[in-house]
Amino acid sequence: MLLFPVCGWSLSVAFINPGKSNEAYWVTVTQAMQAAASRLGIALEVTYLERDHAKAVDVSRDIAARPSQSRPDYVLLGNEGGFGPACLRILDGAGIPVLMVFNGISDLSQRKLSGAPREKYKLWLGTLEPRAEDAGYLTAKALIEKGRAAGWATKGDSLHMVALSGDKLTPSSFLRAQGMRRAVVEAGDVVLDQEIFSGFNRERAAEQMSWLLQRYPQTRLVWAGNDLMAFGAMDAARSHHLQPGRDLLFSGINTSAQAMDALRSGELGALAGGHFMLGAWALVVVYDHHHGRDFAQLEGLEMVQPMFSLFSPEQAARFRQMYGDGRFDAIDFKRFSKFHNPHMKRYNFEFQQLLGKKG
Repeated sequence: MLLFPVCGWSLSVAFINPGKSNEAYWVTVTQAMQAAASRLGIALEVTYLERDHAKAVDVSRDIAARPSQSRPDYVLLGNEGGFGPACLRILDGAGIPVLMVFNGISDLSQRKLSGAPREKYKLWLGTLEPRAEDAGYLTAKALIEKGRAAGWATKGDSLHMVALSGDKLTPSSFLRAQGMRRAVVEAGDVVLDQEIFSGFNRERAAEQMSWLLQRYPQTRLVWAGNDLMAFGAMDAARSHHLQPGRDLLFSGINTSAQAMDALRSGELGALAGGHFMLGAWALVVVYDHHHGRDFAQLEGLEMVQPMFSLFSPEQAARFRQMYGDGRFDAIDFKRFSKFHNPHMKRYNFEFQQLLGKKG
């Protein structure tokens, strides 16, 4: 558990972080949230699940069991592994408002348990998710274009692709893959030989990619649902004496330092990211809600916002220059708040705006 107390805080928020405390993506999520909390005067508490998603239920019980004066004003949690409905039941019963983040409840069987926001569980305020399909579509489309530019689809031949998705239970994983498949269908000259589930795990992706290369030696494009799986696939390619960026083209999702460097070196052919900011944007939303600016009327209860940006090597360098040390203090999060900007109608959480002039 990490605590980020802020002097003169106006409210307190607990975030149940589904990732690992040493995992670049989820650490960056926390760093951006810390910057937002500091700027907005929020006392932020972060608990990492270390990717043991079932622990979300235990953490929710611990929060609910606290004395009323020690409970957070809001809880942010996702639906990784499908444990969202159980957490909602516990926290709603304790009278703690919840905003679901990163992954909402879209599965129909889970919907029967949870209902819609503010129905069965009155304090389930809503959800805030990135438009995850964008990430899969943008990276796959860019990957295909680079494959064509390399001349691998000449004389009527098809480009052959394999895909490494995350898992079957996480909504964002499904939607990223859906975007990838949409790009493949639109292309018309691409054959998706196989899509496998690597669990967002580098070692597992390396093992799977090794036998994929044996099964499909014609593979030229490798789409991955995050950067770790892309790196694992690259490891396997090198073990088969294939050079990433020359013999095979890879794509990834996320903004880790290694991913940015791989894009700049050409080992990654396509990279999308920016959704790590969602935790910080969620703090803006609950801050506004706490100050009487409810998002429900104009934004809807289940917000799906465009947050992904397809990075060029130049933008990757810009990102490293501005935020490469994991410090986001230069961003004025009050600029994105409806409470501080009363004339603002809709939220704009697109990442591209943060690559320009700071803050």
